Amino acid sequence: MEKTTQIFGIRAIIEAINSNKNIDKVFLQKGLKGDLYKELESLINSNRINSSYVPVEKLNKLTNNNHQGAVAQIAPIKFYELESLHEKVLEKTTTPLYLLLDQLSDVRNFGAIIRTAECTGVNGIIIQSKGSAPVNGDTIKTSAGAVFKVPICKVSHIKDAVFFLQASDVKVIAATEKTTNTLYDVDFKGACAIIMGSEGRGINPSVIKVADEKAKLPLLGEIESLNVSVACGAFLYEAIRQRR
Repeated sequence: MEKTTQIFGIRAIIEAINSNKNIDKVFLQKGLKGDLYKELESLINSNRINSSYVPVEKLNKLTNNNHQGAVAQIAPIKFYELESLHEKVLEKTTTPLYLLLDQLSDVRNFGAIIRTAECTGVNGIIIQSKGSAPVNGDTIKTSAGAVFKVPICKVSHIKDAVFFLQASDVKVIAATEKTTNTLYDVDFKGACAIIMGSEGRGINPSVIKVADEKAKLPLLGEIESLNVSVACGAFLYEAIRQRR
């Protein structure tokens, strides 16, 4: 039997249903009210999804996280092959926007980045098979279900993705403080991919070395860095500003 993934949070489960995700069962807290909860109930009923109303103690046992009164068992998240995804993306646009995450390890940062990527029209997120944050319940909840909207690819090494994208005429930009250029010096209007590094180490130096361009955020205060999800948002919104 295929192993299921447990997700929690009303919005995340709603997005899973709307994305036609295969849902095994939904556990709902007895007596819970609210418009969003009613929307979830309506979707469960209209899609004939197996569900049970249970005491909050049952949900607390299923997960130690903030479940918002709803927990679901779903089919495992599907990961894409980069080559096949790129072919599909090119059927829709000649100027794709990709996001590469070099061993980002915090699931909440990962989820927040996925959410921002969906809001900014990113065509795909590329992660490394080893050393990257998993796509688990925390990631899915933090993404507000955006994980079901943005294709995620796994590669053996981020450099493999860099080389493939460069060979496909996609410009690769490394977000790093090890440069004098800021993101405002970069032309994001063509096909491009932005690399973000891990929370502590940043981008692997060997990956920075092969990037086409390097850019940083201008920091005017005394703190030397931003949270990676915040920095990622700044880069992505500058990209879509230029593309409008």
